[in-house]
Amino acid sequence: MNNELRRHRERTDMSQADLAAAVDVSRQTINAIERERYDPSLELAFELAAHFDCRIEDLFDPEREANGGA
Repeated sequence: MNNELRRHRERTDMSQADLAAAVDVSRQTINAIERERYDPSLELAFELAAHFDCRIEDLFDPEREANGGA
């Protein structure tokens, strides 16, 4: 699933470790999500959106992947 997690994280000057601690996951989990190798659980997606005060749709877009990146 395509995502904008890295952009949101970098905009707030957070490291992967900082974000991981804020949402209670490992740094490796944040890295895997950013590299689009792991899709977060719905619970984690909500936690990430709440952390950045945005909608889940602002972070994750399953449609782009389903449409070949369109």
